[in-house]
Amino acid sequence: MANKVHVKKGDTVLVLSGKDRDKKGKVLKVIPEDSMVLVEGVNMTTKHVKPKSRYQQGGIIHQESPINSAKVMLVCERCGKPTKVAKQILEGGQKARACKKCNEVIDIVNEGK
Repeated sequence: MANKVHVKKGDTVLVLSGKDRDKKGKVLKVIPEDSMVLVEGVNMTTKHVKPKSRYQQGGIIHQESPINSAKVMLVCERCGKPTKVAKQILEGGQKARACKKCNEVIDIVNEGK
């Protein structure tokens, strides 16, 4: 069974520790098996690429590497502060993620099973 990660693709997060501490970025990819997230502009690494065909150019590219999801905190879109994620059950029985600082609903969770 895959691990639960508190952020989703497209969320804005704040990095809590490491060389990119206090940077904000958008989540590009979530890897729940390893509890990792790929954040835009964070944990940049250098990769040396060989040309695969005669016309493709090789060289050095800079790309994001995944970081542990425990090192990021969700930034609320409404209040703009980093916050923990609260789970709420709405009147219609739907589950929602909410900001613990301003108590606003961030989004509705779709349980696709």
